[in-house]
Amino acid sequence: NGDETYRRLARFFGALLLINVAIGVVTGLIQEFEFGMNWSAYSRVVGDVFGAPLAMEGLAAFFLESTFLGLWMFGWDRLPKRLHLACIWLVAIGSMLSAAFILAANSWMQHPVGYSINSTTHQPQLNNVLALFTNPTFLWGYVHVILAALVTGCVVMLAVSAWYLRRGIDVNAFKRSAHLAIVVLIPALGLALFVGSELGVVEAKYQPVKIAAAEAQWTTCKPCSFSMFQIGGGNNDQTPSQIIAIPYLLSFLATNSFQGQVVGLTPLQQQYQKQYGAGNYIPNVFIQYWSMRVMAYLAAGLFLLALWGGWLVHTGKLQQSRWFLRLAGWVVVVPFLMNTAGWMLTENGRQPWIVQGLMKTTVGVSPSVSATEIWISLIVFVSLYIALGAADVVLMMRYAQRGLPAEAPSPEPVGGADRAIPKLAY
Repeated sequence: NGDETYRRLARFFGALLLINVAIGVVTGLIQEFEFGMNWSAYSRVVGDVFGAPLAMEGLAAFFLESTFLGLWMFGWDRLPKRLHLACIWLVAIGSMLSAAFILAANSWMQHPVGYSINSTTHQPQLNNVLALFTNPTFLWGYVHVILAALVTGCVVMLAVSAWYLRRGIDVNAFKRSAHLAIVVLIPALGLALFVGSELGVVEAKYQPVKIAAAEAQWTTCKPCSFSMFQIGGGNNDQTPSQIIAIPYLLSFLATNSFQGQVVGLTPLQQQYQKQYGAGNYIPNVFIQYWSMRVMAYLAAGLFLLALWGGWLVHTGKLQQSRWFLRLAGWVVVVPFLMNTAGWMLTENGRQPWIVQGLMKTTVGVSPSVSATEIWISLIVFVSLYIALGAADVVLMMRYAQRGLPAEAPSPEPVGGADRAIPKLAY
């Protein structure tokens, strides 16, 4: 729109975006190699299904993101404005396509659909690509992930803006970015909470163990309470001491009915032993219980902070509220903790399956990889990821503290006394 302030803000936050994309590409490439190196048995069995969405992600979405992000970063004042704007929109579309393809593959692991077992190879093969993208686990999970990404971006923008507002630097510019972050954060986080609740209903239908473990519910109940906290608990403690139990809430979260039934872990274990044979079909209850609460409680606290910020924006007192600005700077880590807890809830709750009902995690590992090699590679990769994470934080802080780029110089006047007199040269 020609507003110089928004132009400077876009270039400022664009540099932070570029840092995160670079770190994301490096860490993502490592994961691609892990499929063949550490999970070769899994890749051989489900490659006909899992390979299709990942190939689409790599060939379409990844190149869309990388190509047009480069054009956007280096196209300032070189590309026409509309074309330059289209570049960043294509980056956003590419990112959402990447998430769609990856979530389609992951959702198939949670709830396999659109496949049949080949009579010759005895392995699953994809029969219906559309079924991957109409999988109820995908539909709710994809929206939840996109909203979580939007929340993360809003919180980072708000935290950086609050840092500058507290110090009185470029107040007019960062007041705009803080207002924008808060205005988008409130509905995005509210919708994320709603969609997450609906995703829980879907998971309770197709993966009842996941929901029962999230409450450490060993016996079948109807209606069921939701405990805010508990003392004890775990796979070897089926009688933890619950603290502040909210009646009917678990039933509602699992079934959308306050009188709904939640099947307990003990009867589910018995059911799966009859269906799949001997084995332990209960995930780590301690991780499942607390990852659920870390995600939910941090989201609730962040939503209250966003509402507080919305009130300050409405009353025009955002810049004067030192407590809010200070707190907004510290909560920058909250969405990352929420996202991590949410993925722990999703992946831990599927155990012992790598593909629900089809393949156990213990069967999916590469037969030639020893436990010692796994430990060594795990330590190396964790150390590498910690180093990359630290580099990401340092670079983000360094570039965030540089401040807004300088304003674009005003165009020279077309005519007037200062206009240079052209000379004829040979």
